[in-house]
Amino acid sequence: MKKVHIVQLTEEERSSLLTLTQKGETKARRLRRAQVLLLADKGRTDEEIRDVLSASPTMIYRTRQKFAQEGLEAALSEKPRCGGPRKLDAKGEALLVATACSEAPDGRESWTMQLLADRLVTLKVVETISDEAVRLLLKKTSSSRG
Repeated sequence: MKKVHIVQLTEEERSSLLTLTQKGETKARRLRRAQVLLLADKGRTDEEIRDVLSASPTMIYRTRQKFAQEGLEAALSEKPRCGGPRKLDAKGEALLVATACSEAPDGRESWTMQLLADRLVTLKVVETISDEAVRLLLKKTSSSRG
């Protein structure tokens, strides 16, 4: 299989990676990527690297690709992973908990997650919120609906 992304390290890059791998004070993923780059620089195939490091072929390919396209630091690092923005701020969460602990609406024995979500929308605390988001927010708190 022909290598699409050739890794050729400069002396400075090689030295930096060797220092990184010998320190033992770095994150495991960063260390693994450094090892991939060092082995690729020695002319090892992806299959050989996979066998030596027990790394996935996809990780090896992507590490080579990032190095070729964006450079050493991009190949070693991960872009931050962010979840979606919070639906409720602290005030909204407090209102949710207070509502969940209050008397249920007329004709109901207790609050359901959907009723709580609907109440938050009715009170214009949020534009939209799912019953699952309400459940997860209540699960995080130490309050008990029972």
